[in-house]
Amino acid sequence: MPERPRFTVVIPCFNEAGYLTDALLSLQKQDFDGVCEVIVVDNNCTDETADIARDLGARVVVEPVPGVCNARQRGTEAARGEIIVSTDADTVHSRDWLSRIDAGFRSDGRIVAVVGPCQYEDGPRWGRLYGRMLFGAVNGVYRLTGRAVYASATNIAFRREAWTGYDTSLTQGGDELDQLRRLRKKGRVVYDHDNPTSTSGRRLTRGLAYNLFVTLPVHYLLTYAVNRIAGRRVLGSAPAFRDHAGSFEVALAAGREEAR
Repeated sequence: MPERPRFTVVIPCFNEAGYLTDALLSLQKQDFDGVCEVIVVDNNCTDETADIARDLGARVVVEPVPGVCNARQRGTEAARGEIIVSTDADTVHSRDWLSRIDAGFRSDGRIVAVVGPCQYEDGPRWGRLYGRMLFGAVNGVYRLTGRAVYASATNIAFRREAWTGYDTSLTQGGDELDQLRRLRKKGRVVYDHDNPTSTSGRRLTRGLAYNLFVTLPVHYLLTYAVNRIAGRRVLGSAPAFRDHAGSFEVALAAGREEAR
Protein backbone atom coordinates (compact mmCIF):
# COMPACT_ATOMS: atom_id res chain seq x y z
CA MET A 1 0.00 0.00 0.00
CA PRO A 2 1.45 3.40 -0.96
CA GLU A 3 2.80 5.56 1.86
CA ARG A 4 0.43 8.31 2.87
CA PRO A 5 1.79 11.69 1.75
CA ARG A 6 2.94 14.11 4.40
CA PHE A 7 1.74 16.99 2.22
CA THR A 8 -0.90 17.55 -0.43
CA VAL A 9 -0.48 20.83 -2.29
CA VAL A 10 -3.78 22.03 -3.79
CA ILE A 11 -3.72 24.44 -6.75
CA PRO A 12 -7.05 25.77 -8.10
CA CYS A 13 -6.91 26.67 -11.79
CA PHE A 14 -8.99 28.52 -14.32
CA ASN A 15 -7.02 28.86 -17.56
CA GLU A 16 -3.55 29.05 -15.97
CA ALA A 17 -1.49 27.51 -18.78
CA GLY A 18 0.77 30.57 -18.88
CA TYR A 19 1.81 30.23 -15.25
CA LEU A 20 1.33 26.67 -14.03
CA THR A 21 4.59 25.22 -15.34
CA ASP A 22 6.68 27.51 -13.14
CA ALA A 23 4.58 26.68 -10.09
CA LEU A 24 4.86 22.92 -10.58
CA LEU A 25 8.59 23.01 -11.35
CA SER A 26 9.23 24.92 -8.14
CA LEU A 27 7.34 22.22 -6.22
CA GLN A 28 9.33 19.46 -7.92
CA LYS A 29 12.57 21.10 -6.75
CA GLN A 30 11.69 21.29 -3.06
CA ASP A 31 14.33 19.96 -0.68
CA PHE A 32 11.65 18.30 1.48
CA ASP A 33 12.48 14.59 1.46
CA GLY A 34 9.07 13.24 2.51
CA VAL A 35 6.13 12.22 0.33
CA CYS A 36 4.21 15.08 -1.29
CA GLU A 37 1.36 14.94 -3.80
CA VAL A 38 0.21 17.84 -5.93
CA ILE A 39 -3.43 18.26 -6.95
CA VAL A 40 -4.43 20.68 -9.69
CA VAL A 41 -8.14 21.49 -9.69
CA ASP A 42 -9.51 22.09 -13.19
CA ASN A 43 -12.18 24.72 -12.56
CA ASN A 44 -13.61 24.83 -16.11
CA CYS A 45 -10.32 25.41 -17.93
CA THR A 46 -10.52 25.79 -21.70
CA ASP A 47 -6.75 25.94 -22.30
CA GLU A 48 -3.91 23.44 -21.79
CA THR A 49 -3.82 23.75 -17.98
CA ALA A 50 -4.90 20.16 -17.26
CA ASP A 51 -2.50 18.69 -19.84
CA ILE A 52 0.41 20.66 -18.40
CA ALA A 53 -0.47 19.47 -14.90
CA ARG A 54 -0.57 15.81 -15.93
CA ASP A 55 2.65 16.08 -17.94
CA LEU A 56 4.42 17.45 -14.85
CA GLY A 57 3.15 14.72 -12.55
CA ALA A 58 0.26 16.44 -10.79
CA ARG A 59 -3.07 14.73 -10.17
CA VAL A 60 -5.94 16.57 -11.86
CA VAL A 61 -9.42 16.69 -10.36
CA VAL A 62 -12.36 18.53 -11.89
CA GLU A 63 -14.66 21.01 -10.16
CA PRO A 64 -17.39 22.25 -12.55
CA VAL A 65 -18.86 24.85 -10.16
CA PRO A 66 -16.88 28.06 -10.70
CA GLY A 67 -15.16 29.78 -7.81
CA VAL A 68 -11.91 29.51 -5.90
CA CYS A 69 -13.56 28.20 -2.71
CA ASN A 70 -15.34 25.47 -4.66
CA ALA A 71 -12.06 24.52 -6.30
CA ARG A 72 -10.09 24.42 -3.04
CA GLN A 73 -12.90 22.41 -1.44
CA ARG A 74 -12.79 19.82 -4.21
CA GLY A 75 -9.02 19.57 -4.12
CA THR A 76 -8.91 19.16 -0.35
CA GLU A 77 -11.61 16.49 -0.43
CA ALA A 78 -9.49 14.53 -2.92
CA ALA A 79 -6.26 14.99 -0.95
CA ARG A 80 -4.52 12.07 0.78
CA GLY A 81 -1.96 14.10 2.73
CA GLU A 82 -1.75 14.64 6.47
CA ILE A 83 -1.23 18.34 5.83
CA ILE A 84 -2.99 20.31 3.10
CA VAL A 85 -1.15 23.24 1.56
CA SER A 86 -3.04 25.96 -0.30
CA THR A 87 -1.25 27.82 -3.07
CA ASP A 88 -1.94 29.26 -6.55
CA ALA A 89 -0.93 28.57 -10.13
CA ASP A 90 0.77 31.96 -10.60
CA THR A 91 3.02 31.37 -7.58
CA VAL A 92 6.46 29.81 -7.12
CA HIS A 93 8.20 28.66 -3.97
CA SER A 94 11.73 28.65 -2.60
CA ARG A 95 13.44 25.25 -2.34
CA ASP A 96 12.97 25.07 1.44
CA TRP A 97 9.34 26.24 1.51
CA LEU A 98 7.82 22.86 2.42
CA SER A 99 10.71 21.96 4.74
CA ARG A 100 10.12 25.10 6.76
CA ILE A 101 6.39 24.40 6.94
CA ASP A 102 7.13 20.83 8.05
CA ALA A 103 9.50 22.06 10.76
CA GLY A 104 6.82 24.43 12.00
CA PHE A 105 4.32 21.62 12.47
CA ARG A 106 6.87 19.31 14.10
CA SER A 107 7.83 21.97 16.64
CA ASP A 108 4.54 21.57 18.52
CA GLY A 109 1.79 18.98 18.05
CA ARG A 110 -0.82 21.55 19.06
CA ILE A 111 -0.18 23.61 15.93
CA VAL A 112 -3.04 23.20 13.45
CA ALA A 113 -1.79 25.56 10.74
CA VAL A 114 1.38 27.22 9.49
CA VAL A 115 0.75 30.25 7.29
CA GLY A 116 2.80 32.98 5.69
CA PRO A 117 3.00 35.98 3.37
CA CYS A 118 3.50 36.40 -0.35
CA GLN A 119 5.71 38.81 -2.22
CA TYR A 120 5.04 40.21 -5.69
CA GLU A 121 7.73 39.43 -8.24
CA ASP A 122 6.47 41.66 -11.02
CA GLY A 123 3.90 44.38 -11.62
CA PRO A 124 4.02 48.01 -10.52
CA ARG A 125 6.50 49.21 -7.90
CA TRP A 126 3.71 50.41 -5.62
CA GLY A 127 2.34 46.86 -5.53
CA ARG A 128 5.58 45.44 -4.20
CA LEU A 129 5.66 48.16 -1.56
CA TYR A 130 2.01 47.46 -0.69
CA GLY A 131 2.79 43.79 -0.15
CA ARG A 132 5.72 44.55 2.13
CA MET A 133 3.65 47.00 4.17
CA LEU A 134 0.64 44.68 4.44
CA PHE A 135 2.56 41.66 5.65
CA GLY A 136 4.87 43.78 7.75
CA ALA A 137 1.76 44.89 9.67
CA VAL A 138 0.51 41.29 9.89
CA ASN A 139 3.88 40.24 11.29
CA GLY A 140 3.83 43.09 13.81
CA VAL A 141 0.42 42.03 15.11
CA TYR A 142 1.54 38.41 15.31
CA ARG A 143 4.69 39.27 17.28
CA LEU A 144 2.70 41.40 19.70
CA THR A 145 -0.33 39.15 20.18
CA GLY A 146 0.52 35.70 18.80
CA ARG A 147 -2.53 35.95 16.52
CA ALA A 148 -2.31 35.36 12.78
CA VAL A 149 -4.87 37.86 11.50
CA TYR A 150 -4.16 37.37 7.81
CA ALA A 151 -2.18 35.19 5.40
CA SER A 152 -1.87 34.81 1.67
CA ALA A 153 -4.07 32.08 0.16
CA THR A 154 -0.88 31.08 -1.68
CA ASN A 155 0.69 30.15 1.66
CA ILE A 156 -1.70 28.38 4.05
CA ALA A 157 -0.93 24.88 5.37
CA PHE A 158 -3.24 23.05 7.79
CA ARG A 159 -3.68 19.62 9.33
CA ARG A 160 -6.35 17.69 7.47
CA GLU A 161 -7.91 16.65 10.80
CA ALA A 162 -8.42 20.33 11.73
CA TRP A 163 -10.17 21.21 8.46
CA THR A 164 -13.90 21.89 8.61
CA GLY A 165 -14.34 22.77 4.93
CA TYR A 166 -14.44 25.92 2.85
CA ASP A 167 -17.55 28.05 2.82
CA THR A 168 -18.41 27.71 -0.87
CA SER A 169 -20.89 30.58 -0.69
CA LEU A 170 -17.86 32.89 -0.43
CA THR A 171 -15.56 34.20 -3.15
CA GLN A 172 -12.45 36.33 -2.62
CA GLY A 173 -11.37 36.23 1.01
CA GLY A 174 -13.21 33.00 1.72
CA ASP A 175 -10.07 30.95 1.22
CA GLU A 176 -7.98 33.31 3.34
CA LEU A 177 -9.94 35.21 5.99
CA ASP A 178 -12.65 32.62 6.54
CA GLN A 179 -10.28 29.67 6.55
CA LEU A 180 -8.01 31.38 9.10
CA ARG A 181 -11.05 32.12 11.27
CA ARG A 182 -12.03 28.45 11.20
CA LEU A 183 -8.52 27.19 11.90
CA ARG A 184 -7.99 29.51 14.86
CA LYS A 185 -10.99 27.85 16.51
CA LYS A 186 -9.22 24.47 16.23
CA GLY A 187 -5.86 25.38 17.73
CA ARG A 188 -2.69 27.38 17.32
CA VAL A 189 -1.95 29.03 13.97
CA VAL A 190 1.70 29.95 13.38
CA TYR A 191 2.61 32.83 11.06
CA ASP A 192 6.09 32.45 9.48
CA HIS A 193 7.02 35.83 8.05
CA ASP A 194 10.34 34.51 6.76
CA ASN A 195 8.83 31.86 4.46
CA PRO A 196 7.03 33.82 1.72
CA THR A 197 5.75 32.62 -1.61
CA SER A 198 6.54 34.57 -4.79
CA THR A 199 3.44 35.43 -6.77
CA SER A 200 2.45 37.36 -9.84
CA GLY A 201 1.37 40.99 -9.53
CA ARG A 202 -0.84 40.70 -12.63
CA ARG A 203 -3.97 41.88 -10.80
CA LEU A 204 -2.18 45.06 -9.75
CA THR A 205 -1.51 46.22 -13.30
CA ARG A 206 -4.98 47.75 -13.53
CA GLY A 207 -3.63 50.58 -11.44
CA LEU A 208 -3.48 51.87 -7.90
CA ALA A 209 -6.86 53.63 -8.06
CA TYR A 210 -8.66 50.53 -9.36
CA ASN A 211 -7.19 48.37 -6.62
CA LEU A 212 -7.86 50.89 -3.84
CA PHE A 213 -11.42 51.75 -4.86
CA VAL A 214 -12.69 48.63 -6.65
CA THR A 215 -10.68 45.48 -5.97
CA LEU A 216 -10.12 45.88 -2.22
CA PRO A 217 -13.37 47.49 -1.02
CA VAL A 218 -15.81 45.90 -3.52
CA HIS A 219 -14.48 42.58 -4.83
CA TYR A 220 -12.78 41.64 -1.57
CA LEU A 221 -14.11 43.22 1.64
CA LEU A 222 -17.71 44.00 0.63
CA THR A 223 -18.23 40.74 -1.27
CA TYR A 224 -16.77 38.69 1.59
CA ALA A 225 -18.90 40.44 4.22
CA VAL A 226 -22.18 40.37 2.26
CA ASN A 227 -21.91 36.71 1.26
CA ARG A 228 -20.87 35.58 4.72
CA ILE A 229 -23.73 37.47 6.41
CA ALA A 230 -26.24 36.24 3.83
CA GLY A 231 -24.98 32.66 4.00
CA ARG A 232 -25.16 32.44 0.22
CA ARG A 233 -23.47 33.96 -2.80
CA VAL A 234 -25.22 37.31 -3.25
CA LEU A 235 -22.23 38.99 -4.90
CA GLY A 236 -20.13 37.08 -7.40
CA SER A 237 -16.41 36.74 -7.95
CA ALA A 238 -14.28 39.49 -9.41
CA PRO A 239 -13.75 39.18 -13.16
CA ALA A 240 -10.97 36.74 -14.03
CA PHE A 241 -7.79 38.58 -14.95
CA ARG A 242 -5.49 36.91 -17.44
CA ASP A 243 -2.50 38.53 -19.09
CA HIS A 244 0.55 37.28 -20.92
CA ALA A 245 2.82 35.48 -18.50
CA GLY A 246 6.01 36.61 -20.15
CA SER A 247 6.85 39.40 -17.70
CA PHE A 248 6.42 37.03 -14.77
CA GLU A 249 8.64 34.44 -16.43
CA VAL A 250 11.35 37.07 -16.89
CA ALA A 251 11.05 38.15 -13.27
CA LEU A 252 11.41 34.53 -12.13
CA ALA A 253 14.24 33.55 -14.44
CA ALA A 254 16.95 34.12 -11.86
CA GLY A 255 15.04 32.12 -9.28
CA ARG A 256 14.57 29.18 -11.66
CA GLU A 257 18.26 29.12 -12.51
CA GLU A 258 19.14 29.08 -8.81
CA ALA A 259 16.63 26.28 -8.18
CA ARG A 260 18.30 24.11 -10.81
